[in-house]
Amino acid sequence: MNPVDYLRISLIDRCNFRCQYCMPEGAELEYILRDSLLSRDEIRVLLQEVFIPLGFRKFRLTGGEPLLRPDVVEIVADIAQLSETQDIAMTTNAYLLADKAQALHNAGLRRINISLDSLDPENFDKIIGNRGKSRWQRTWQGIQTAYEVGFNPLKLNVVVIPGVNDGEVLDLAALTLNRNWHVRFIEFMPIGNASLFQDRAWIPSEELRQQIRDRWGLESGNVTGNGPADVFQIPGAKGTIGFISQMSECFCDRCNRMRLSADGLLRPCLLNETGQIDLKTALREGKSLSYLRNQVGDLLAIKPEINYKMRDSGTENGFYDRSMSQIGG
Repeated sequence: MNPVDYLRISLIDRCNFRCQYCMPEGAELEYILRDSLLSRDEIRVLLQEVFIPLGFRKFRLTGGEPLLRPDVVEIVADIAQLSETQDIAMTTNAYLLADKAQALHNAGLRRINISLDSLDPENFDKIIGNRGKSRWQRTWQGIQTAYEVGFNPLKLNVVVIPGVNDGEVLDLAALTLNRNWHVRFIEFMPIGNASLFQDRAWIPSEELRQQIRDRWGLESGNVTGNGPADVFQIPGAKGTIGFISQMSECFCDRCNRMRLSADGLLRPCLLNETGQIDLKTALREGKSLSYLRNQVGDLLAIKPEINYKMRDSGTENGFYDRSMSQIGG
């Protein structure tokens, strides 16, 4: 059993994209009011006084889209300055990244994951639900700027959707040939848009690996990170290719993370809310920090049971009322 030392922190439940696999089509989402979000000070207190004493050392900032949070640079700096922090990373869609990349790097952020589901501007806009001026170029500029600033590793996350972007697998893999970029293909999950999942299902990672083997060959690779990706490399390539295979090759029993939502709910699992804790309410009601630590400690104690339960049951029953953007990815 891997030690649980990795916390994903959602800073905001809003997103400036409306990706097919993340948000229900046509649905109007109820967003969290600003005063109901965990504040910068509350995040810092929870990390310093609750999570770090319980062994958490690795942190990832997510959303929604975390760059929509006005104080995101300051939050990065707070976490980076904690002496116990071993790793701080962020997941973003990069649309706002060009203007913020240098400030984030200066604040202490070193690793970044960027969602990029298509290299074709028209298909890209279709996937993200954009019907106005194309957002492709600004997103691509955000990726380029992050690379120039020095984020390493720079990972590009691709959710592979049958009939939508599965024909671009080789083009996306080719980004790793001459750039020190790390492309990660993610199996489509039944969260946020269950009807799309039922209509089109998902493509097993092994099928994608075979496409790449047939074109270039594929060998074992390595890249810094705390996630579940199986990492490979095209022979001679500068970057790597990862596969996150939560549907075909369940890795629940190896899970080393918990998730803190933007409104302060601590979840032991993306697909299982068993034992979730409302840390924000407890904090605002004046509960002691030792009480909060005990609550989180109790949840940590049952996480191995949840992990194995999810491994044995699979993910087919993991439908959420909240969209992926509201859960925190």
